[in-house]
Amino acid sequence: MTERLLIGSGNPGKQREYRELLAGLDLELLLPTDLVPVPSEPAETGATFAENASHKARAYAAAGGLRAVADDSGLEVDALRGAPGLRSRRFFGDDATAPERNEKLLALLDGVEQRGARFVCVTALASPDGRALLFDGEVRGEIGFAPRGEQGFGYDPLFIIAGDGRTMAELPADEKHRISHRGLAVAKLRAFLAEEPR
Repeated sequence: MTERLLIGSGNPGKQREYRELLAGLDLELLLPTDLVPVPSEPAETGATFAENASHKARAYAAAGGLRAVADDSGLEVDALRGAPGLRSRRFFGDDATAPERNEKLLALLDGVEQRGARFVCVTALASPDGRALLFDGEVRGEIGFAPRGEQGFGYDPLFIIAGDGRTMAELPADEKHRISHRGLAVAKLRAFLAEEPR
């Protein structure tokens, strides 16, 4: 029997990636906009990626009465002591666009030679009863000196993958899904869902 699973995110980029990453499983993937009433996006008030992912997944599962998957992810730059980190999307202001955030990050790193960074993702699968399972992924790299590539979203055009030389935004979707922080976390979720007794 096909299970209905709610993708707990209002971010179109994340929604697209989850649809691609979970394709082929016996799931009917729903978005928050498929629910009536449409739930509001839960606030990210946790002190860790895991706390935020769990909180969001539980809130969406409770609102929809079905299991939900949600994540929290971010970019941690070594020279900035882990910033933008938990506040990656809002670090440069709530209304900053992705290109503006990238420009401001480059300005902060002006003159910095050691540009090591990592993308982190924690994905939570929550049930309406409040239980949640966590799956994580991480990819190391460095921040480039200018945006490159047209794929992806967020900081992808600046993040050069360790040992590869390309930015996340230069990768075709299928390749990105194999090595990205979200791809690695969702691969663990996918393996769990595929093995789970029905």
